[in-house]
Amino acid sequence: MDSFEFNKIAGAFLFSILLLMGVRELTSVMFSPEAANPASYPVEVADSGAPSGGDAAGAVADEGPSLAALLASADIGKGEKVAKKCAACHTFDDGGANKVGPNLYGVISRAKAQVDGFNYSGALAGMGGTWDFETMNAFLEKPSRYAPGTSMSFAGLRKPTDRANIIAYLNSLGSNVPLPAAE
Repeated sequence: MDSFEFNKIAGAFLFSILLLMGVRELTSVMFSPEAANPASYPVEVADSGAPSGGDAAGAVADEGPSLAALLASADIGKGEKVAKKCAACHTFDDGGANKVGPNLYGVISRAKAQVDGFNYSGALAGMGGTWDFETMNAFLEKPSRYAPGTSMSFAGLRKPTDRANIIAYLNSLGSNVPLPAAE
């Protein structure tokens, strides 16, 4: 075997090793598992709504404080932080533009589905009425249950304190409706 034949065999062997290493590196870049980003926010999953105790008394005990009591102790600053989840689709500025969702400035006490220049889904457009504390609470808990067929894909806010905080924040943005008296 001459040296030219040996060089071809050695070159093929080295090329094969190089190719295998390259494929391994390429697949590790394409399919590398990464830890979850701690800056991301959790996706709220709605519960089944069934009381855990199985009786009516257990269901009443699990309800917790009334919305009026929660609003009385609501923190507007915490509501602003919770509202960051909404900022991907909504604006909060006076005269702000509509995004995927309508501008929410002055939404408390505003007629439902009445922002100029925004095309509402039929589910909300046909509802009528105004956004008060109770309706906003029900909508934020689970939009698809409050308005079946709504195009809002948000899962909702499970924690009553989060809902109260964001309602207080929304109320502070141009609405300033007096909060209901706690029992």
